[in-house]
Amino acid sequence: MASGEDSMNDNVQFFEGVEKLVEIWFTTNDATKKGADLRKIPRSKLESLLKIVRCEIISFTSNDNIDAYVLSESSMFISKRRFILKTCGTTTPLLCLEVLLDLVEHYAGFDEVDDLFYSRKNFKRPDLQVTPHQHFDQEVELLDSLFNDGAAYCLGPVNKDCWFLYTLNPLPEFNGRQVPNGQNVKMAEPDQTLEILMTDLDPEIMSVFTREDSLTAADATKKSGIDKIIPNMIIDDYLFEPCGYSMNGVTKNINTDSSCGNYMTIHITPEPEFSYVSFETNVPAASYREIISRVLEAFNPRKFTITLFANQASQAKDTPADLRHLTKIGDWHRRELQVCQFKNYDLTYLFYSKFPS
Repeated sequence: MASGEDSMNDNVQFFEGVEKLVEIWFTTNDATKKGADLRKIPRSKLESLLKIVRCEIISFTSNDNIDAYVLSESSMFISKRRFILKTCGTTTPLLCLEVLLDLVEHYAGFDEVDDLFYSRKNFKRPDLQVTPHQHFDQEVELLDSLFNDGAAYCLGPVNKDCWFLYTLNPLPEFNGRQVPNGQNVKMAEPDQTLEILMTDLDPEIMSVFTREDSLTAADATKKSGIDKIIPNMIIDDYLFEPCGYSMNGVTKNINTDSSCGNYMTIHITPEPEFSYVSFETNVPAASYREIISRVLEAFNPRKFTITLFANQASQAKDTPADLRHLTKIGDWHRRELQVCQFKNYDLTYLFYSKFPS
């Protein structure tokens, strides 16, 4: 999380905290395939996959529904039919997709991609990225070569703070409900994802995530209040040398409404010249105002982006309407609001900053 990539001056090595986030849902229409599960992919194969991405596994935790891996650059989450890979720095997650699809078919028993999302904030130093991640157009070209009916979007002003998204196009509808390839309509399981991406953070708070201020990761977790953002989490945290922090949390109590499990994850690049924090969770809630407030109180950014995906089966299906009324949160003023409807989800995108913008 804090290794040097390029000199900004004689003393500071630049690190790109902004993550590339891949989320893929798998399925099969073969009724003879029983017990399909992504967690059947051997760990050795996952380790080989991550070599393509240019990162490695540091730590692991799990519950009955989800396996959570802390990586040298962010995190990976694997549940029965959902795969999430979130990597920072100069990693190359899109280069592993072809190998991943083969592993899923061979070991996990799935043979179709049900849904796909690739997203990231704009990079601070795109020139340091490795192809195909230097430009969103490159990423889209690669994704289009692997998936049919993909669509690419940019939310927010493309010349400032913005957020890129690639997902699969909407399927044909019948009476307002999705009909995949003429099959019977089936409702999706409840799902939602809240992400808060923060920049220009409070230096005093960021100092907690250095070896000078915190002896251990657990020390940094408690000092910062991360352990209180979402209670009832099994926390797996890691403090990098000399600075930088990652954590995954999985729920202690299993959510019987979802086969994919609930998680939270936080990644911190604390250096003042390019400070960055990301927070993500899929914990269901009718309102996320309290969680958002806890995150902002913990990190005090000058600018932040909120994205919320929620499907119609989710407790959070009415939350986008609630968030759209938040023109101001504490000292932060809303600069951008965009709403999109996709295949199975509604997406709300918001950008806030303190004065001056």
